[in-house]
Amino acid sequence: MKILVIGGGGREAALVHKISKSPRVTRIFCAPGNAGIASHATRVPIADDQIDSLLKFAKENQIDLTIVGPEKPLSLGIVNRFREAGLRIFGPTKEAAQLESSKVFSKNFMRKYKIPTANAEVATLDAAYEKITTMKMPIVLKVDGLAAGKGVVIANNPNEAKAGLDYFRKIGKGTEDILIEQYLTGVEATFFVVADGEVVIPLATAKDHKRLMDADHGPNTGGMGAISPAPFFTPDLHEQVMTRIVRPTLKGLSDEGISYQGVLYVGLMLTNDGPYVLEFNARLGDPEAQVVLPRLLTDWIDLVDAVISHRLDQLTLTWEEQVAVCVVLASKGYPDAPQNGDEIFGLDQIKDSAVTIFHSGTKQEGNKIVTSGGRVLGITALGSDLSEAREKAYQAVGSIQFSGMQYRNDIGK
Repeated sequence: MKILVIGGGGREAALVHKISKSPRVTRIFCAPGNAGIASHATRVPIADDQIDSLLKFAKENQIDLTIVGPEKPLSLGIVNRFREAGLRIFGPTKEAAQLESSKVFSKNFMRKYKIPTANAEVATLDAAYEKITTMKMPIVLKVDGLAAGKGVVIANNPNEAKAGLDYFRKIGKGTEDILIEQYLTGVEATFFVVADGEVVIPLATAKDHKRLMDADHGPNTGGMGAISPAPFFTPDLHEQVMTRIVRPTLKGLSDEGISYQGVLYVGLMLTNDGPYVLEFNARLGDPEAQVVLPRLLTDWIDLVDAVISHRLDQLTLTWEEQVAVCVVLASKGYPDAPQNGDEIFGLDQIKDSAVTIFHSGTKQEGNKIVTSGGRVLGITALGSDLSEAREKAYQAVGSIQFSGMQYRNDIGK
């Protein structure tokens, strides 16, 4: 099979790495890919939002299967377009992807189908400045559309809330609706499922670390690290999430005439009153994919085939018992103004077979690998327990250097 993977970040690096192990795959293309992905796949210089060009490439190169990594092409309807052209593609349709692409759609959907989520009000950005002066703090501010992990601000007081709204305007989100949401307390976790439109099965759990600095300080990011499995996910909690959230969500979509095929990411807050939905994503999370996929023993292509062919009920997933820890290395200035073009040293110093380096924001310049994004590398290690996995991951981190390198010291602690 010839496979096309859409995207160029750490999630796509993990997907390409996993797909490369399938005996069914003869060649992998990745558009646009990155410097690390190039070791397993042929890079295609087409941006992930250039749907016409991607479709043309898939046709001309007789691609057997396309796998979509990031949210933007899903929100633009890449799955709809490929299906209309008779091409096999893995991911939810534009209509299903609204669970991620519109926070307002998602919140209204959850209210309608009584899926536990925080109370919220919707306002224009201008009106939000007035509303926040009368609200009980803390609150959570979210922009309606996609914002690459930069569209959420937690405000503990009115001044922080105003600064958050100013920030949304600064990053070009001034025309979008704003969700002003109740702040929930508890433990955050990520729950993944795969659905074929009728059947749904869970993937491994994970915990993401969103804040930039240790002890959950600093601004929100796309994710500074992750662990899998989430150690606090008991069988009872697992069943609660499936019963109270996942199945009602997929049933509600079906009632709306939307068939969900692909990965559904459920961002959870585990409160004293049970699990609540913080957000839905219509794809694998990043960096969570970098700890979930290395633990999956089942061939990813077999899983994708089962989804597209509506045979998910015939597939049993098997998992590595080891624990995975991923530490993200970010560039100087991330998340607001990442510095690019710095040479990365030490990539060839990591010899431990239990450690995998997933490139995210990198590119090749001559004989050098340099930074080209906010999140640069994901260092993933497997261990017999969380402590061993952490030790291996941070030992590998110590071998890598680039100017202004940022990372958290407490991933999985």
